[in-house]
Amino acid sequence: MGFKDFRLRVAFRVILIGLTMALLVYSAQFKTMLITTGLLVIVVLIELFELYSFISRTNRKLTRFLESVKYSDFVSGFSADNKLGQSFKDLNLAFNEVLEAFRKARAEKEEHLQYLNTIVEHVSTGLLSFDDEGNVGLMNATAKKFLKVDRLRNIDELIEKQSRLYKALFDLPPGKSTLFRIEGDIQLAIHATELILRAKKLKLVALQNIQPELQKKELEAWQNLTKVLRHEIMNSITPIASLTSTMKDILIEDLDEVDGKYELNEEAVEDLQDGLGTIENRSQGLIRFIDAYRDYTSIPLPKIKPIKIAHLLEHVSQLMKVELRRAKIDFSCEVSHPELELNIDEELIEQVLINLLKNAIEAIEETATPRIELKTYTDMEGHSKITVTDNGHGIIMEAIDQIFIPFYSTKKRGSGIGLSLSRQIMQLHNGTLTVESEPNKFTSFTLSF
Repeated sequence: MGFKDFRLRVAFRVILIGLTMALLVYSAQFKTMLITTGLLVIVVLIELFELYSFISRTNRKLTRFLESVKYSDFVSGFSADNKLGQSFKDLNLAFNEVLEAFRKARAEKEEHLQYLNTIVEHVSTGLLSFDDEGNVGLMNATAKKFLKVDRLRNIDELIEKQSRLYKALFDLPPGKSTLFRIEGDIQLAIHATELILRAKKLKLVALQNIQPELQKKELEAWQNLTKVLRHEIMNSITPIASLTSTMKDILIEDLDEVDGKYELNEEAVEDLQDGLGTIENRSQGLIRFIDAYRDYTSIPLPKIKPIKIAHLLEHVSQLMKVELRRAKIDFSCEVSHPELELNIDEELIEQVLINLLKNAIEAIEETATPRIELKTYTDMEGHSKITVTDNGHGIIMEAIDQIFIPFYSTKKRGSGIGLSLSRQIMQLHNGTLTVESEPNKFTSFTLSF
């Protein structure tokens, strides 16, 4: 029936109220119809109240729907008023579909949250978050192990038992990293970042034990060093031992007694002189090797002060001017920001650049058009860089990872400590020394500050 339609029922009530109001106005004109007028007033009030209640059901339904969304109550459904017409039926259907969509979204969100919580709890990196007041929001099992606590409500609770670690966590600026050693065989790499959650600033700290990796690298370093030491020492000791034995045989076989005196023939004397000369040369070589090792292990601490990068490169260019001119090399020096300053030890960095330039000169000895570029620039992250690039024979891929190992060398002459010494100097400046090379095309060493 048409009256079952919500809109028609509203229209019917409005028309009925209008007719009743018309009768009320008409009856009010006659004094003899006072009772009828009073009854009509009551009827109008009842009709208005009934219309208000009828309309309020829709408002209450909408309010209940919004409250369901607000309080995440997606269990309730809407179907009681389907008999009130197609409009209510469509409204109930729409409400139920929206609630079902919210219900599915919340279920997926809870599944994802549980998945992420499981991952966070089982990763080997400790994760800890806290706000500006120190209130802890997140702390996984690995962080609890590193901090040696079962629970932590506020980061200030670490002050009493782990004051140094508390200072490292609280004072570390977002975007920065630091190292911290705690009791036992644990060396922590601590990295901090900042995020905003629900309009609240949080500091997220990642704690990772790098001790196993450090031990692995340390073992590799010792193995490489032992290999080099064994190689160099054996190269010197083996001929010395062999020659000593040969010279002993010469003395036994060629030593003749004449008139109570022992004499050697001319050939035996020459053999002994050659042997002693070889022993002397190898001994001197071993001494030079030990001196190089001593130089590598006794680098002075840098004396840091602001130095204009343009002045640094100009000075290095002047120091190398004669060698570059003698080798007939096309040399260029480019400074992108002449006023830029670096906080460095000028003498140590000059030593690095001179070493790299000498290596470049040796690398392009057989190049038809030798060229070396000394260049400085600032990358996208604001890091100052200096590059030394040549167009020489390059470095093969197998040697790229080896050239920074102490005493390793691809050249026939040289101690093999120049590049390892240069990298160590850069590390003392909290910088890096890296290399890129393509055989027979180019080699580029980069100092990053």
